[in-house]
Parts: sequence; structure tokens; C-alpha cells
Amino acid sequence: MTVPSLMQNHQRKTYVTQLHKVYNEMQQAFLQYMTDKNAIDLREAGLTSAQEAQNFMKKYLKVVTDCGGLTKEPCISETYKNMNGTAAAGMNGAWDGACTVLSSGASVCIDHASKYSGTVEGKTYYYGAFMVDVNGLKGPNIVGRDLFRMYYFMDGTIDEFSGNPYCRKEGLCNGSDLKTLRENNFNASCAGSTDGIGCFGKILNDNWEMTY
Repeated sequence: MTVPSLMQNHQRKTYVTQLHKVYNEMQQAFLQYMTDKNAIDLREAGLTSAQEAQNFMKKYLKVVTDCGGLTKEPCISETYKNMNGTAAAGMNGAWDGACTVLSSGASVCIDHASKYSGTVEGKTYYYGAFMVDVNGLKGPNIVGRDLFRMYYFMDGTIDEFSGNPYCRKEGLCNGSDLKTLRENNFNASCAGSTDGIGCFGKILNDNWEMTY
């Protein structure tokens, strides 16, 4: 392999390692939050408002900088690109929960747990979303490289947009399967998405490798 290829592969592994750390930290925080509240899921625990999402971030994560609900420096860069080189618009909006920098150097912006809902084969589920820049303000600030959008569900698990508990645990995936749905999200959105939809799912499908 050429030196540039080796460097690119090394950098991709670094991004995935950093992403995996945030994934583990967030999932552990969700589970601990439910345990402390003696609740069966995140909605019952009370993670259903902007204020509670901010309280959750501050109490259960190692936060070093709090930007409130706005995506802005020093938490999140104000300029991102997609992998195809186009500008990634819409990154500077507001998140219902909080936008913070963690002690690891990663930036996380979160929406509260009942902002979104979906239905699969007649069953309704609720979920929230969060955006992760694995190295904060440092470059390359590219969606799908160091910036990802991830989804969390009421049982405290983190997955891609399609990874709701009914699909993941019961196989109710509207006639498909989870790996295929993740792949479809990746093909439809990752390279040209403004918020990283589909990129995380591809990494999950490929066993925590960035193969794209």
C-alpha cells in the first residue's frame, strides 16, 4: 500500500475508535440513568424535555464545556463538509437538549428522548437523536468521517435510524432486516447528508470498521 493509503486507513481507525468510546459512554449513561430512576425506559425515567436532557448530560457524562442547546463554537464547528466535498448546511441549528464537549475531546449535541416517534408493523416506538464530532473543533470536520448522527431508543440502546427495538429484538423491520435497512440508509444519505444519517449504521454493519 502507498503511504497516503496507509495514513488514510490509520486515520479512519482513529475516528472509529473515538466514535466507539463515545458510543460506550453514552450507552452506559442511558442505562445508569434508568437504573437511578428505577425506570423501565428513558421516557419513564423522565428524559423527555430540553431541561432534563441538559441535566442528564451534566450529571452522567464528563462534560468540560456546555454550550446549551445551540450548536456553536467551542462545542461544534460552524463549518462542515460532506464526503462529496459539498458544504454541509444546517449544522448550526438548535438541539432540544444540550451541546457539550466531553473530557475525551468529543462534542455531543442531543435531543430529548421523546422528540421523535415511529411505527413498525403497527407498533409505535419513541427515540431521540444525538450528533457526535469525535474530535470536537479539530478537522477534517467532514460528515461521515469525524461527524456522525446517532439515534437512541427508550431501552437505552444506540443504533442507526432503523434500529428501533421492535426491529432489533423482534425482527419486525417492515419486511426487511436491520442490516439491510442500515445499508439502505447509508446508500441513500451518508455521502450527501447534512447530518451524517446512515454513516454510523454502516460502521455497525462492518463490525466497527470504516470501510467506505
